[in-house]
Amino acid sequence: MYVGFDIGGTNIKYGVLDEAGEIIEKAMIETKQKKEEILSELTEIVQHYKKEYAIEGIGISAPGVIQKNGFMTTAGAIHSLYEINLKEEIESRTGLPTAVENDANAAAIAEKWIGNAQELDNYLCIVLGTGVGGGIVINGQVYRGAHGMAGEFGYMMIDDLPPSGNIEAVSLNWRGAVVGGLYPQYNKALRKEDPNALVIKDAKVIMERAKIGEATAIAVLDRYYQDLAVGLINLIGSFDPEAILIGGGISANEEFMQQLISKIDLLEDRHESIRFLKDKTIGKIQPAKLRNDAGMIGAVYQVKQLPGSK
Repeated sequence: MYVGFDIGGTNIKYGVLDEAGEIIEKAMIETKQKKEEILSELTEIVQHYKKEYAIEGIGISAPGVIQKNGFMTTAGAIHSLYEINLKEEIESRTGLPTAVENDANAAAIAEKWIGNAQELDNYLCIVLGTGVGGGIVINGQVYRGAHGMAGEFGYMMIDDLPPSGNIEAVSLNWRGAVVGGLYPQYNKALRKEDPNALVIKDAKVIMERAKIGEATAIAVLDRYYQDLAVGLINLIGSFDPEAILIGGGISANEEFMQQLISKIDLLEDRHESIRFLKDKTIGKIQPAKLRNDAGMIGAVYQVKQLPGSK
């Protein structure tokens, strides 16, 4: 048995998985901001599971630029984990072999193991959460880049640059993510109409409001789908993947996937070169099979590959 963690900017999902990647049990806690609080909670969870299961290793999926040795160059929105070796920290506290993998890479690995990429050799996996993460698989292997940064699709700029200030305001992280993009864009629009409007942090609520005709929700969602579609079309032209698999919790929402694919189709038809190639070489956009569990599963696969693992 293995313990799997998927550390996100908002929540940490965790559970016990068997040799085949099946989740035996799982739960979720809120992500703390202090390093020691995070490390202590991870350790406590592992120690709890060790009392119930024969735990052989720990797999950790996390955001950011992560080196092969487990060093966190960055950690997405979790600034307290920047520039620490998370693998060494957890191994020293638990005594168990630990693998640490970028969250989108972990999702891509999981999809190849037991998900929708089992028959694919060249594909991308996009994880929509606090930011926009990406996993790149070329010829069946995860491509990490020279410094472990490959797949940071959220860094892409998708609009005119602002005249001053942080140009990430027009990046895919700030426009195409769910927590870092959709929520703030919607709440900003709401406050323009009503400064006392309640903050909404639920994509389902925003989509429901659009269904009943709320103009703000309709406009924000339309722009959100467009921004995300632009990013995905750029990736299609750059990588020529067999498919792009969309992960993260929102990918389980069928309406979201339908609206996103409809927007992509519309934009592809307006792009002369892509329109010509559409039924010839353009890869499919589809949800990842493992969705919110992919990070844990892919991280556990990685710990199973460590020397000495069964």
